[in-house]
Amino acid sequence: MNTPHTLNPYIARFHAFDLLATLVAVLRSDGSVLFANAALEDALGTSRRTIEGSNFPDCFTEPHILQNALEGAGSNEFAALRYDAWLKRLNHEPVPVHVILAQTERPGEVIIEMLPQEQQAKQDREERLIDQAQANKELIRNLAHEIKNPLGGIRGAAQLLEMEIESRELIEYTQVIIHEADRLQSLVDRLLAPHRRPHVVGDVNIHEICERVRSLILAEFPRGLKIEREYDVSIPEFRGDREQLIQAVLNVAHNATQALTERIADGDAQITFLSRIARQVTFGKQRYRLALELHVINNGPGVPESIKDRIFYPLVSGREGGSGLGLTLAQTFVQQHHGLIECDSVPGRTDFKLLIPLP
Repeated sequence: MNTPHTLNPYIARFHAFDLLATLVAVLRSDGSVLFANAALEDALGTSRRTIEGSNFPDCFTEPHILQNALEGAGSNEFAALRYDAWLKRLNHEPVPVHVILAQTERPGEVIIEMLPQEQQAKQDREERLIDQAQANKELIRNLAHEIKNPLGGIRGAAQLLEMEIESRELIEYTQVIIHEADRLQSLVDRLLAPHRRPHVVGDVNIHEICERVRSLILAEFPRGLKIEREYDVSIPEFRGDREQLIQAVLNVAHNATQALTERIADGDAQITFLSRIARQVTFGKQRYRLALELHVINNGPGVPESIKDRIFYPLVSGREGGSGLGLTLAQTFVQQHHGLIECDSVPGRTDFKLLIPLP
């Protein structure tokens, strides 16, 4: 009986490529396909058996570019080549891809790796988000410490001044100073909170966390708001800080309720908690076999365009009187679990996606 490996010996040799999310093909120098990975099958919308043996340059809108590249590889003009192209797909519009062409250790054999441009843009965006969050964390910590000491001095001086003066009107002024110093102290404490509290690790059930947050939100908004749940009950428990994750999900959900103020008044506001397992995903510059995807979706007006790229920055808020710390702290807590929060927002649907690696 023939096994898949005897039908195509290249499957045994290149089977590890099936674990990649990028599109990979191994070609002969004449352009015929020796092997196509599972991601390429999905992208082209056709079976591996159909792809293998076919002329791969024909899969592109401009086949001559790849043909010329293959000829250059055959004459050893380069070790690797990169260019942008459009990959044709069955019953779909062509997709822009970044093509990386490199020779294998065997003569006359070439590996083609294709990275969809939206995937490349997503990876670049994630890397910027992580680098920026790290810079924000250092800036916040340093700034908060710099503010904290003189703030204590201002409050103390106001209290001493209050004890020395007799005029009721002047005492009101010192009370304003003390009140504002306390408000700033509270803000500084919140900025420093993620860095002060030790990481308490235990077994975490993400659905228990969602139910806790759901009960807190509904207690605050008993009318006008519906919270739907779509849970994947197969998601395993994982090691994490339960209180930090409750706070992260609560902050995201609270952010949603603030965006839903008008719809809550109209009685048709909705938040959805949706959990899924993602497989073979890359985020935070690392690849994970399994990851938790928790979506917190609301039917509000969407994130304003003016702050869309800055919603996780500290002190950036889309509402009057907002502190701009909720999402920043949520991102910090999730990143302490080697994860990431992403946001996709259009009017009528805003989706915050929490990604956390699973064992």
